[in-house]
Amino acid sequence: MSSSIPPAAPASGAASEADAGPRAGRVALVGRPNVGKSTLLNALLGEPIAIISPHPQTTRENVRGILTVQNAQFVFVDTPGMHAPRTRLGRWMNEHAREAEREADVVVMVAEVPRMEAGAREARPHPADLELAAGLTRLPGARVVLCLNKVDRLKDKGLLLPLIAAFTRACAFAATVPMSAKRSQGIDGMIHELRALLPEQPFLFEPDTLSDQPVRFFVAEFVREQILQQTKQEVPHGVAVVVERFDEGGKIVQIEATVHVARESHKRILVGARGSMMKNIGIAARERVETMIERRVNLRLWVRVTPGWMENAERLRELGYAPPEGGEPKPAAEADT
Repeated sequence: MSSSIPPAAPASGAASEADAGPRAGRVALVGRPNVGKSTLLNALLGEPIAIISPHPQTTRENVRGILTVQNAQFVFVDTPGMHAPRTRLGRWMNEHAREAEREADVVVMVAEVPRMEAGAREARPHPADLELAAGLTRLPGARVVLCLNKVDRLKDKGLLLPLIAAFTRACAFAATVPMSAKRSQGIDGMIHELRALLPEQPFLFEPDTLSDQPVRFFVAEFVREQILQQTKQEVPHGVAVVVERFDEGGKIVQIEATVHVARESHKRILVGARGSMMKNIGIAARERVETMIERRVNLRLWVRVTPGWMENAERLRELGYAPPEGGEPKPAAEADT
């Protein structure tokens, strides 16, 4: 059996569209950290391939998921949250998000409905959301859809109208879809709107493809997800995971990976008493991998201290964070925030 990822089930009701010719294209999901981009990707695919945690900047690299529904193929690209970077890694993440915007046929800007304070009479967009929306108008030929996520926060849905109006003043969106990605509400409406915006062209991948990224990529992501979820605030985002071995030749897939941390104190936390923390992380990550590839897995993890890797260009490349086409990210003083 190859290391290809099994296909996901199509989104409920998304197969109702049927035109003469096929449509296919890349759809970039962009937005601030923690607005629900990864949750949206998983809901659209019906498969949890993107990692999720309460921490900001959980998504570091563009994660591609492919959904084929009858005669339409959507190549979704989940991007790192746009933020004011403090490290070379942060600048690298922003540039990858911008690269996805430039290469997309359709851009979905994901914004969250703000939490309403007691006594508030209107919901106002986050200023950074409006700034991002205005920036999207500068993309040449871009078709931009507004995904207004977490609408379940509003008991009075009438408050959505002025909120949407504020966004549309910043950007002429091709469509607006209020939804709750966490509850998979509004998925069919999103598929319907996006399908009409896809170019008329043959499929870009085989219809049963879930992602064109290798399983090794998702192994590293699943390990990092468990580190973020199980260490809470104790270990910051100074963690990188590199898969050193992936051997699927035997009955059981053999995987070995190294977890790089920035400080010795973080290594002690990850290892835990008698290796208990790393054991729990490995078990949970292994279960995620086994579910994805539908095979038994033996996952072995090691922890290594690699000081300052988030600011070192050579170390970033060694850990798989190569700069996107166009060169190194700008220094902090020159980078767009």
